[in-house]
Amino acid sequence: MKRILTGLIAMSLAFLIASMPIHSANAAPAKFKNCTELNKTYPGGVAKNAKVKNVGGKTKYKPFVSAEIYNVHKGMDRDKDGIACER
Repeated sequence: MKRILTGLIAMSLAFLIASMPIHSANAAPAKFKNCTELNKTYPGGVAKNAKVKNVGGKTKYKPFVSAEIYNVHKGMDRDKDGIACER
């Protein structure tokens, strides 16, 4: 009984380790051509941090917060409020 339990625990741990996603430390954030493409993945746009406020008007969606993604798409922030491609 003890061997069966030990085997089940070992198999469970092996499965958990094998199913964990592997992230590369050097992976660059995705680069989108325009706001239409970015909004397919991030409907509310991308904010540089959680403290920024939208100054361009009323929006329907909450922006995704990521400084890395925002910095890649900084040129798409037309009103310079810290949120790129807000909708």
